[in-house]
Amino acid sequence: MNEVLLFLLIALNIALIVLVVILLTRHSTNTNAQERTERVVKEEICQNRKEISESLQSGLDRFLKLLNTQLESVQRGLGEMQSLASGVGDLKKVLTNVKTRGTLGEIQLGALLEQILTPEQYANNVVTKKGSNDRVEFAIKLPGRDSKDVVWLPIDAKFPMEDYQKLLDAQEMANVPLVDETGKMLEARIKSEAKDIRNKYLDPPHTVDFGILFLPIEGLYAEVLRRPGLFELLQRDYHVTIAGPTTLAAILNSLQIGFRTLAIEKRSGEVWAILGTIKTEFAKFGEILDKAQKKVQEAGNIIEDASRKSRTIDRKLRNVQTLPAQDTVINLAQEPEEADENQQGLIQ
Repeated sequence: MNEVLLFLLIALNIALIVLVVILLTRHSTNTNAQERTERVVKEEICQNRKEISESLQSGLDRFLKLLNTQLESVQRGLGEMQSLASGVGDLKKVLTNVKTRGTLGEIQLGALLEQILTPEQYANNVVTKKGSNDRVEFAIKLPGRDSKDVVWLPIDAKFPMEDYQKLLDAQEMANVPLVDETGKMLEARIKSEAKDIRNKYLDPPHTVDFGILFLPIEGLYAEVLRRPGLFELLQRDYHVTIAGPTTLAAILNSLQIGFRTLAIEKRSGEVWAILGTIKTEFAKFGEILDKAQKKVQEAGNIIEDASRKSRTIDRKLRNVQTLPAQDTVINLAQEPEEADENQQGLIQ
């Protein structure tokens, strides 16, 4: 019995030892596998971290570069905006100067005239009213009753910028009373300018009975046309027509067509005179052809008589004995006078 228990104890101890060995072996294997797994994971984490870091660094560099470029563009744009603002300020200063505004309007008017008309069809700084020293900026030359007479069409450029700007500011603020007030101020300014044109530059019959008030800005011209009855009043009371850049170009084109029609009429008279001269000379040419025809007929008759005489001589010479070759050479060597005498003898 004791031996059996001892054997069982020994077997149990052996089994425990084997179990412990197996457990230790499995633990060692699991530990190695875990270490390998941890090492692989760490390597992958390091690799991913490196790739992510490089990607983030590259993206950050591109972003910073792009941001730098955009900031430089913004800075250049700000510089251009500052330059533009400075230019606008300078332009505003220029436009607030009455004399400078008048010069700008005069330059624009001169450019339109130069573009459409020829230099012979207009003049600048012209005294259109006799006994006056006032000179209009530009005047168009129109033909008078006599071909040497010139009738002037005065054109004066005006630029009431202050009144127009005040009206625009009032319209932007939607201030109805101020809009009415500034609109009346603009009307009064336009009437004053039209009155000056009538009093200084209109002098029929040396000029036409109306002048042109040129407004260099289409918006200003449209605003004047919007004023009820202003355009008709200027034509009726002051004999002045308002024109903007587009309207003035249309008027100048119409005048250019009239100038061409007048030139064609003048040239048509010259053409008729030339045709009359050609007709007279053609009649003389016919007489010359008749005389030439008679001379040709006389020459033909003379040639025909010579031909008949040649045939007669030929018939006379048919019975003449042919000379030997040696005598022929001798006869040919004779003097021209002797040969002529022999020929006259043969003919007789």
